[in-house]
Amino acid sequence: MALIAFASPKGGVGKTTVAAHVAALLARRGYKVVALDLDPQNALRFHLGVPLREERCFVSRLGTRPAWRDALIEAESGVRVLPYGAVDPLRALELAQMLTAEPQLLSDPVREMLAVPDLIVVLDSPPGPNAALTALTPWLDLMVILLLCDAGSAAIIPQIANNRFLGRGTLATRSADRAVLALNQVEDEQPLSDAVFDMARAALGNRLIGAICHDRDLAEALADKRMLLQGEPGAGEDLQLLADAIVKRLKLPRPGGPDGGFSALFEWGRL
Repeated sequence: MALIAFASPKGGVGKTTVAAHVAALLARRGYKVVALDLDPQNALRFHLGVPLREERCFVSRLGTRPAWRDALIEAESGVRVLPYGAVDPLRALELAQMLTAEPQLLSDPVREMLAVPDLIVVLDSPPGPNAALTALTPWLDLMVILLLCDAGSAAIIPQIANNRFLGRGTLATRSADRAVLALNQVEDEQPLSDAVFDMARAALGNRLIGAICHDRDLAEALADKRMLLQGEPGAGEDLQLLADAIVKRLKLPRPGGPDGGFSALFEWGRL
């Protein structure tokens, strides 16, 4: 149904936290969601409540062509998770080289997932250019680029606006219209944060689809192994609105039944 990637040019921007929340919010409102961890840090599972004792994995075993359905883990959030798997840095490098040489090891199973009716696949991509994301770029419906609202992001925003972030060539150019931006840890009434936000809005227009405030409650929730899924004031509401914006941009049909969950834009009559 849809393939959504969360990506960033650098680490430490909260990409996995946001990807996990959006996946869980979509599942909570009734969508069938698979969250696929492409990042060797293997952290997406923790955010979605997969127990530490669970050893099933997917990407780290791609060389053996594992059956993706056998690796699915049903998380407490309602999301079905495909963890990367525990690997050391050398093995992670070997896997990246393998995907560069044989991208179909990843693209073939993901294409099978996308053939499942009404299934949304959410990818947590490693930071920066990487072989896993490159292998799946032709099938992406949306790439959500996540940045902090800081000085480092100010240097990157023009690359996103002129579509150079994804590289050169026809494939990158054709993929650029599916790339949008979300800003994380936006500080209220902080001059630098305000300036970066205004710069992103001016450069990207409606391609800036989300802004998530800096919220201590989100950090405390993560420490308690909780998620903000109730539209809590602050980051919880911002994450809800980001999920709404993704649904709207992809024109995803609203899942049937009374358990679709809260959606701010649904409630306000805008979806």
